[in-house]
Amino acid sequence: MSQQASREASLPDGESGILAVRDLDAGYGDLQVLTDVDLDVRDGEYVTIVGPNGAGKSTVMKSVFGLTTYMGGTVTFGGEEIQERNPEQIIHEGIGYVPQNENVFAGLSVKENLEMGAYILDDVPEDRLQAVYDRFPILEERKTQKAGSLSGGQQQMLAMGRALMLEPDLLMLDEPSAGLAPDLVDEMFDRIDRINDDGTSILMVEQNAKEALRRCDRGYVLVQGQNSYMDAGDALLADDEVRQEFLGG
Repeated sequence: MSQQASREASLPDGESGILAVRDLDAGYGDLQVLTDVDLDVRDGEYVTIVGPNGAGKSTVMKSVFGLTTYMGGTVTFGGEEIQERNPEQIIHEGIGYVPQNENVFAGLSVKENLEMGAYILDDVPEDRLQAVYDRFPILEERKTQKAGSLSGGQQQMLAMGRALMLEPDLLMLDEPSAGLAPDLVDEMFDRIDRINDDGTSILMVEQNAKEALRRCDRGYVLVQGQNSYMDAGDALLADDEVRQEFLGG
């Protein structure tokens, strides 16, 4: 698949997603990491970004969430441009973000972590807290336990649960399987599938590229801060060039 052909695999002309990134330039301070990045997520869609280390995958999500230096282009969510808003404003728009590292408050209890996820509300809705417990029963069992004493998989569930407390329209996940024992990786992906099945759009960066592309609706391959390939997840998995260059054959 050529780069030109891959660009034609994005959303059809005239069709926009809940999230639309166009010609995005961004980085950190004076260092530009992303150049002319395009990306779409439809309402209810599951989209994955893969690529080599240092490609700028996490920077895309941080840029959507207002955590990088904006240098050009647009980020539109729900029809509103948000590229120059701060994270708290973006949370109000309906985007949840789970970073790869330091994504729980280690000294707080599980319940207190979840309550922090609803900090922009006047009161913590008990029904939302219970919805998270229903989705991740282990968190209810451990609700009085300090978050820092949880296993890696449990901390990841807690981080996702906290982000879900505001019932976001889009949940962004940065390397959710990183550091998990192999027998827990499939379970984590299954949980993400169910969150998406319940109607939440997903944008995920993932090191386990083959499994991520197998499960997602569409995928983007990022190389050196630029779009390289865009297509349905199964189409990228079947593409010989993509497999050889980025998926290990």
